[in-house]
Amino acid sequence: MTANLAALDAGPVVPAKRPKKLKSSGSGDAWKLVLPALLPILLFSILPLIRGIYLGFTDSKAGLNATTTFNGLENYREIWRDDGFRESFWIGVKWMVLVTALQFFASLGLALLLNLDLKLRWIARTLALVPWAMPPVIVAIMWSMMLNPRQGPVNEIFGWFGLDQPINWLGDENWAFKVAVVVGVWSGMPQTTITLLAGLQSVSEELHEAAAIDGASTFRRFMNVTLPALRPIIVAITTLDLISNFNSFALLQVLTNGEQGTRLPALFVYREAFRNGNWGYAAAMGNVMVVVVGVFLIMYLWGNRKATTP
Repeated sequence: MTANLAALDAGPVVPAKRPKKLKSSGSGDAWKLVLPALLPILLFSILPLIRGIYLGFTDSKAGLNATTTFNGLENYREIWRDDGFRESFWIGVKWMVLVTALQFFASLGLALLLNLDLKLRWIARTLALVPWAMPPVIVAIMWSMMLNPRQGPVNEIFGWFGLDQPINWLGDENWAFKVAVVVGVWSGMPQTTITLLAGLQSVSEELHEAAAIDGASTFRRFMNVTLPALRPIIVAITTLDLISNFNSFALLQVLTNGEQGTRLPALFVYREAFRNGNWGYAAAMGNVMVVVVGVFLIMYLWGNRKATTP
């Protein structure tokens, strides 16, 4: 009772003030940090893409005084009737599938080999990265010198085994595409190999040991343990390789100049734009290639989602 009277004498109780909420500026700061990285993408990727899509619906020509008018779907109707572009498109599909498939199996075998506990494997891993460190132009020049029909070491080696008539590897239509595929596989293997090697090193050894205890052979362990663990990585790297190989340009431009059955879509578009000056028509063909790449991206997202969903 005495305590209650003392509390009344002390005056009214003032409720404690709640602390003011601090305004979060995390999202604003995040945009400020991301903006420097987004600006180059916007200036050099998004805006040119939008410009290219627009030009695909015009009759734009090269020249300072050339006028540009909107022609709707006329360029795309012309593409449908263009046997040259259709041929280059199917050459591009064949190139993309062959190079990607051979690149994957060769890289998987090399990654399995580099994953073993071998002596001096660090040297092998370093050598496997050599093609990756070389620009496509340098790779093409190097292989052109090696395959030179008169002075190249390849024909000289074959001459040791009785080949009297030198082969024009890059000038003969029977050989040019096959040789270009070999060069494409060699130059693209390092990226796929390193990616698969990283995936192999992330596979738990306990799973392999448990499978071995159950009596599974090496092949069964590879099929039932290793491959399922690598599935998301395989989907990702295969899709990226398909897109990269379909858009190949510099390697074949220097290696064969797009001749002898090696004119990929990117080479065909380049010639139409910068040699013939038909920018609108070339942009329309580029838009068709963008649609194809978009299909592969959708396949990648779908496959990646399916691969990562338990």
